[in-house]
Amino acid sequence: MLDVAIRKPDGSTAVDWQHVGVRTAPPLPVAPALHTILPDGLRRGSTVSVAGSMSLLLALLGAASADGAWAALVGFPRISAEAAREYGIDLARLALVPDPGLVQGGWTTAVGALLDAVDIVAARPPRGRGVVPGDVRRLAARARSKDAVLMPYVLDPAGWPGADVRLQAVGGEWTGIGAGTGRLRARRVEVTAGGRGPAARSRSASLWLPAPGGGIDEATPLAPVIDLAG
Repeated sequence: MLDVAIRKPDGSTAVDWQHVGVRTAPPLPVAPALHTILPDGLRRGSTVSVAGSMSLLLALLGAASADGAWAALVGFPRISAEAAREYGIDLARLALVPDPGLVQGGWTTAVGALLDAVDIVAARPPRGRGVVPGDVRRLAARARSKDAVLMPYVLDPAGWPGADVRLQAVGGEWTGIGAGTGRLRARRVEVTAGGRGPAARSRSASLWLPAPGGGIDEATPLAPVIDLAG
């Protein structure tokens, strides 16, 4: 291999051009159950879109938050503190902005400002108006420059063009109810991951969201199961 490093007189490396511009900040961790679809965790500077499950979004924040990362939720009017804590989110390091403003650009301004300040910004785009392509590009660039993770919550995987990783949860099989008795205990979903670059290869996993004991876990057979997806 060609040696492209610039070396000092003593032979030590001064500048290694193979590593110029390469990020050295470690990725943010994810729960073990998510390693199948996100083997390298949440890469800093990336955009990760989520569709199909609010529980999946909270689960994505959990391990990073428990590890010390700060997170923000923008545009989600009703978030259960108990649900967030169940997935491992430290409420002391969670910022909530349920209504970033009705004026045009209020949502984008709030998300951009938070990308300057916290590690992960999960945001639901304004309903009806969406986000213009120019703002999508600017927010992605802001996330890259600040080593943050932008996590838009969209209706379908194609709802946020240019996402580095696209996650979608489908299905909705609940377990816990027997012959007219019992209570809902766990929900089994299928999660698929795709994207571009390192995430171009499609991955999938069967997960409990929530798991029987709360939080997230890899799916294993539980019975009886009742389909409440409809």
